[in-house]
Amino acid sequence: MTKTARTSRQSARVVPLRKGTTLEMVRLCCPDASQASLIAESFGLPILDSDGIRDLHERLIIDTAEALNDGLGERAMQIHLQRIVGAFVGSARGAGQFYSRAVTEARDATAKAANDTRDEDLDGPVGFDSAAQRKREFAADMGVQSHALRMAAEGAVAAYEQVVGERWKPFERAIENPGQSVDRKAAELQLAALG
Repeated sequence: MTKTARTSRQSARVVPLRKGTTLEMVRLCCPDASQASLIAESFGLPILDSDGIRDLHERLIIDTAEALNDGLGERAMQIHLQRIVGAFVGSARGAGQFYSRAVTEARDATAKAANDTRDEDLDGPVGFDSAAQRKREFAADMGVQSHALRMAAEGAVAAYEQVVGERWKPFERAIENPGQSVDRKAAELQLAALG
């Protein structure tokens, strides 16, 4: 490869983007309706009205847009709803990730409890659950919660599409000075001052 070919490739500036959270990411880490029902039935938790949660949040966003319609222009409405829907999607993803970690901890604790030679993982005193059982129950609670937030996010995304007329996608912000840390900037300023 010649030097000129390398130089031209290096001079092309690529602006990296900070990727936003998508609804597909939420769907990967939050239980769907059938899994949430199975969790609820297995652990004696309330079975959620998934469609009801989704529909309520869809109406909520649509009603909000209608109330703001006279005060906001088309672009301002789109930006406002972009942020609101992004918050719903981000919240659901955070809950889904927390649920995934809780499931991993429950599985690990259950696997350790199955080992007969370990004393620290034995069942608790009479009337108390084992640590593994508490972790499984906690994971189940987190599963139902993350499913509820997934349904809220799906409703918000559907409403965005109805109000704005295009499919919602996360805002992707350009990363400012990638690789430039505060220490590096400070060092550059100090060296510049030294001459």
